[in-house]
Amino acid sequence: MRAILAARTTRGFADGLVSVLLAFYLNKSLGFSEDKVGYITTATLIGSAALTLYAGIKWSTRPARTVLSLSCVLMAATGIGFASFTKFWPLMAVALVGTLNPSAGDVSLFLPTEQAALAEVTNPASRTKQFAVYNLAGGMGAAAGALCAAIPDYVHDHSSLKLATLQRFGFVVYVVCAGGAALAYRKLPRIERTSVPGRAPLHKSRNVVFRLSGLFSIDAAGGGLVVQTMLVLYLVGRFKYDAKTVSTVLALTSFFSAYSQLISARLAARFGLVRTMVFTHLPANGFLILAGIVPIGWLAIAFLILRSFVSAMDVPARQALVMAVVEPDERAAAASVTNVPRSLASATTPSLAGTMLAHSVFGWPLILAGSLKATYDLLLLRESLDHELR
Repeated sequence: MRAILAARTTRGFADGLVSVLLAFYLNKSLGFSEDKVGYITTATLIGSAALTLYAGIKWSTRPARTVLSLSCVLMAATGIGFASFTKFWPLMAVALVGTLNPSAGDVSLFLPTEQAALAEVTNPASRTKQFAVYNLAGGMGAAAGALCAAIPDYVHDHSSLKLATLQRFGFVVYVVCAGGAALAYRKLPRIERTSVPGRAPLHKSRNVVFRLSGLFSIDAAGGGLVVQTMLVLYLVGRFKYDAKTVSTVLALTSFFSAYSQLISARLAARFGLVRTMVFTHLPANGFLILAGIVPIGWLAIAFLILRSFVSAMDVPARQALVMAVVEPDERAAAASVTNVPRSLASATTPSLAGTMLAHSVFGWPLILAGSLKATYDLLLLRESLDHELR
């Protein structure tokens, strides 16, 4: 458990750093338009989806430590690619085959293996709590990383170093974090995945997993419109905030989102997993819509922070729900199959958000995102009533 938490924190820091830094680096330093930033963001999510599917299906019977160590190698290669290339198409290629994460959450090939391993070492009664702690570790790392995204601007203001060079160094830090995560995974106990020769990765729970995947995809499509990189473009484009302000705001939202998940376990124990997911998520989506409507910058920030208090409470409940409705030998595949459609769905919308922001600074991406995510909440509630999900 400690090894997974240490690695998750380290990767969270790396993801939080680059998710904020990426927009400033591509848009301000390299001069890419909002459209091109959206395309690169989309490529990172498509690549993550493909890798997550491969890891969850093809590597589902391999030891978790082996899979996670190989993933760290690819993470390091991704950081090297972004630190080395400055042209659009090479960066698109690295984004597509790499592990870069432009969101505040975790969408990567690490996810199905870590979730399955975590489920193996915890009992069902404490599983939601353990997933909450797991996500808290990632959220705290992400908050610290987002805050550090402003360091290149501070150093640039007090030295003669070029801002682009300083921002590029952030991707070197990403490589170092990959090495740190790999060291943490070496301490992970050897967890062998159980399997039956000739049995499909999803042999009993296929239908329920596919139904949940479809619903999760609606939520993820909305989330893709407001990944950290797109929120940076929105706050900078509409309200003219600088990197220091934006990184501080997004660090706060990551911090509050992470800690709110500890409350999720208590709510789930009392009200059930699905009710916890729905009735904490709906208010968050209302705050997101309001953040896109209000014409005053500090009000938009206030609504984004209010959203962060409740927006992530559904995450540990969702992860525990998936682990609860499948057989133990299906967990890695189920985690993959439910996360891959999420990644693919979220990959379809950042380019749309970039196009919207390129033609209007109004918060259309936030309004559309909140509406899609609220639709998902209502459909999930109906599904739980129709099929008696926990």
